[in-house]
Amino acid sequence: MLPYDALAAYWSSAEVTINLLIFFNILGALILGLLVGYERSYHGRAAGMRTYGLVCMASAALTVFSGYPGFWFGGQVANVPMVDPTRVVQGIVTGIGFLGAGVIMKEGFNISGLTTAASLWAVCVVGVLIGVGFYMAGILLAALSAICMVWISKLEYWLPSRHAVAVMIRFDKGHMPQVDAIKQFTLAHGYQLAGGSLRISYEEERPEWHFVVLALGRKTGAPLTLVAENMAKFEGVEKFHLSHARN
Repeated sequence: MLPYDALAAYWSSAEVTINLLIFFNILGALILGLLVGYERSYHGRAAGMRTYGLVCMASAALTVFSGYPGFWFGGQVANVPMVDPTRVVQGIVTGIGFLGAGVIMKEGFNISGLTTAASLWAVCVVGVLIGVGFYMAGILLAALSAICMVWISKLEYWLPSRHAVAVMIRFDKGHMPQVDAIKQFTLAHGYQLAGGSLRISYEEERPEWHFVVLALGRKTGAPLTLVAENMAKFEGVEKFHLSHARN
């Protein structure tokens, strides 16, 4: 049976103080990550506020706990064999990196699984914190991760943003499409061509264009059904495909 003093050491006033310091570090990192992620979310990128917030917060947690080695394992470092926990952490993070890569799927301009991968990594850090005895910091990190997963998407929806649409157009054989005509069409429907997204290929003398358009505002982009209806009437269009370009 474990002695009471050994368990109480994990909740001593000094340990609680350090856990709170770690908490404020990861809370600040979450806020900064959300700010950076909002810029990406605003521009219709796949990695948004939740992904950036989780990654920044987990990175801070992995970094800050290494600054208090005297408080690892309830401050009972003298009773623990001389093993460098940071080397164990490196192996864990590497393994979780492979796991996260397995849940990220990309199809054309559509990317899914980024937030799932980030949340797996964050939970990995929760396990690391618990493993070295920072119970309060681990609990708070888990709570912040859950809040980030549930509520940040609602915050993203409430904040001004510009949703993105991936477009594929195959033109008739021999037809020479004009960029200005495409730009005018998208602007008429409340979108603008995203810079650097245009990709052109030819197959049997039929040009095929792939690009992304961004809504001018939250409520300015026309519904995809209306865009598709008018796209079918666009001169020289043989085939097209429209889809939202975010996860």
